[in-house]
Amino acid sequence: MNRALNVETALLDPQTIRDRVRDAGIVGAGGAGFPTHVKLQAQVDTFLVNAAECEPMLKVDQQLMAQQAARLVRGVRYAMQATGASEGIIALKEKYRQAIDALTPLLSAGIRLHILPDVYPAGDEVLTIWLATGRRVPPAALPVSVGVVVNNVQTVLNVARAVEQEYPVTRRTLTVNGAVARPLTVTVPIGMSLRDVLALAGGATVDDPGFINGGPMMGALLPSLDAPVTKTTGGLLVLPKSHPLIQRRLQDERTVLSVARTVCEQCRLCTDLCPRHLIGHELSPHLLVRAVNFQQAATPQLLLSALTCSECNVCESVACPVGISPMRINRMLKRELRAQNQRYEGPLRPADELAKYRLVPVKRLIAKLGLSEWYHDAPLAPEEPPVERVTLLLRQHIGASALPCVQAGERVVRGQRVASIPDGALGAPVHASIDGTVGEITDQSITVVRG
Repeated sequence: MNRALNVETALLDPQTIRDRVRDAGIVGAGGAGFPTHVKLQAQVDTFLVNAAECEPMLKVDQQLMAQQAARLVRGVRYAMQATGASEGIIALKEKYRQAIDALTPLLSAGIRLHILPDVYPAGDEVLTIWLATGRRVPPAALPVSVGVVVNNVQTVLNVARAVEQEYPVTRRTLTVNGAVARPLTVTVPIGMSLRDVLALAGGATVDDPGFINGGPMMGALLPSLDAPVTKTTGGLLVLPKSHPLIQRRLQDERTVLSVARTVCEQCRLCTDLCPRHLIGHELSPHLLVRAVNFQQAATPQLLLSALTCSECNVCESVACPVGISPMRINRMLKRELRAQNQRYEGPLRPADELAKYRLVPVKRLIAKLGLSEWYHDAPLAPEEPPVERVTLLLRQHIGASALPCVQAGERVVRGQRVASIPDGALGAPVHASIDGTVGEITDQSITVVRG
């Protein structure tokens, strides 16, 4: 970055930074897609970059940090300026040596690295805050309640690009891994179909593949590869359809409940390994399993504690010896409770003395999940692939869908806004990710065709 750019951005006030982030359509790239300009309205003492990337097989953030270290540090500076934070922390794992080596000489006063253990789920923002600062976020509370704002690596890189260039989010970096010919991490235009993304990796190497959008622990089963890449797409994982990770996701809710009622022996291993429980949250998965199957064991407070579940999936994929999914049960409860506008209120209890020793080593997790055969490095591809057609979803974030502001047949260029935030609503605008002509416009999406 040249001297002129340094001077210009140093003079930006916090509201200008937030405005540029809002206009760029930036949302949290590592989770549910909360609009970033809203997060940056908080006034806190610490801005934390969650760079743990603890989902096995995803290789995005660790490579982007090494490649774009200077931009990441600048993005931290802008976020600190917007939130009033006096400290910036980039929390990453010791095994990300290339990223550490690239970032270390660029750190300046107020910004530091925090080295995380190679455990799961170190990337859960509540766990990351605890590991990096010692602060514990109370159950059902937000990080801002303990003076912290958290964003992941791609979000912060997007912040720097928006502040310096006033350029919107038009691309996404994701990993394609598992049973593919050429595992890779690649940057693609938002709206590119996952089918075309799979082709970049040479296609599946098994006859009857199953697909997960995201990582093996928290990713969702993909019913179709026609779905487009969005601002929050973290990865495309390909496994044989017979793999337990695919088969578990194919179980319907009735089967999940039936299995739980039949075989749960209340061993409480799911609770003993639940990361939220370990740091003092009331959440006790074994009691929730009992409560949904035996109504006399349920209390309103116990059921409401399901709302604090992060869905990290440790209870199902690591802890339970008999194949129960407390996480799926919690998800069902959360859906019902939210439909009733219920909220959880409960105390933060003392943390388990063995908490740090009960987090799951990633190497052990890979073996436990049966992923050793499918675990690959997935190097970062040097170039963005050409794309002839994109489908831009109008809702790629928490909040209201964006409203189209273009017409079918209209010519658009990459970076042009094609859908805006409704007046007074929580949301993020959507921008064209390729040059082309607007095709079909529906209630859910806008299609742009090159040419």
